[in-house]
Amino acid sequence: MSSIASSIMSFLQLYTKKRHKVLIFSASLFLISTVASNPAVSADNQQFGQCVANLQLQARQIGISDNTINNVLGKVRHLARVIELDRRQPEFTQSFAGYFNTRVTEDRIRKGRDLVAKHRDLLSRIARENGIPPKYLVSFWGLETNYGGYFGDWSVPDSLATLACDQRRGAFFTQELLNALRIIDAGDVTPDRMVGSWAGAMGHMQFMPSTFLNYARDADGDGRRDLWGSLEDAMASAAHFLRRLGWDPELEWGQEVKLPQGFDYSLAGLHHKLPLSDWAARGVTPASGLALLPTHQKASLLVPAGHQGPAFLVTDNFHVIMRWNRSEFYALSVGHLADRINGDAALSQPPIENDTKISRDQVRQLQMDLNALGIDAGGADGVMGPQTRKAISIFQQRTQRIADGYLDTALIEAVRAAAR
Repeated sequence: MSSIASSIMSFLQLYTKKRHKVLIFSASLFLISTVASNPAVSADNQQFGQCVANLQLQARQIGISDNTINNVLGKVRHLARVIELDRRQPEFTQSFAGYFNTRVTEDRIRKGRDLVAKHRDLLSRIARENGIPPKYLVSFWGLETNYGGYFGDWSVPDSLATLACDQRRGAFFTQELLNALRIIDAGDVTPDRMVGSWAGAMGHMQFMPSTFLNYARDADGDGRRDLWGSLEDAMASAAHFLRRLGWDPELEWGQEVKLPQGFDYSLAGLHHKLPLSDWAARGVTPASGLALLPTHQKASLLVPAGHQGPAFLVTDNFHVIMRWNRSEFYALSVGHLADRINGDAALSQPPIENDTKISRDQVRQLQMDLNALGIDAGGADGVMGPQTRKAISIFQQRTQRIADGYLDTALIEAVRAAAR
């Protein structure tokens, strides 16, 4: 307990003996308000305060102004809820159908088309300058913030300071916090307008501070890179980012395809790339009835919902989308939403939601079992990533199943039995 709190407790004890109840009540209120407002009272707050002091030293060393150090970093708050969200993982893994069907909706498609029409001049100019078609920029916009409908309402300095002072990913978020201070110092945004996600992503396109510093553009010429209030800045910045990530203006992201009976699903996965002419020779045809993409391109085959769901051939631009967000489900959603905004038809083989839920603990056990069988599933993290799906496919091949890398409870039980 702090010296202030100890003094007040002595005061209370004195007046308790004299039964001065009114004064006791008043002093109690004073104690509560003092403890609540004095960071030194809590051990956690003491640690946070010391961490912030260290961050202020680092900020000063890299040239952040005293004004920003004192008035921004000196006033950050520890947000316990941010730590809770950082620790929280969903209990169950999400299926492709569950992910895709909640993101590529008719309402989002309709709004995307309206916005392409509304901002046609701006988007066309950006396309000429960067080679990113309007449909892709609007698709990213739709998935990131529902077309600017929700940026997040967390104070970015508070969130990043909280995460920087946490041991789990402190080094990463320290750099992001310092980058956020650089942005404020540059005059791009005032501290009160720097709001975003609990993890520090900001603006229409949810840029982290490091992405902002490296790729944000002042496209409207007002002297600031405003990714919150200037759609021109936000769209130009996203296009610049995608082009720097390697976007090829000559390529589409991919397309839905149909596979012949008896197809070898062991060929599926991002790790396996073939020229489109080779896929055509294996009986792969476009679901649209049109031609496959230019045959000199190489592409990978994805079957995110197994052999009973949709199949996609994806190009190098799909990998660029995944450099924005490392989720295959996200990249497929961006690509298909872009196509729908552009007027293309819905999937010919839409993913069907399965009521069966698979928990992360089940996936962890599966990964351990596959590794025990000598099939490399990566670390047992409970996440169904490409490495785990590849391992499932290998197990399916070994046991004469359709090797589509798709996980269900029957397969979990089969792997468990084989590993015992």
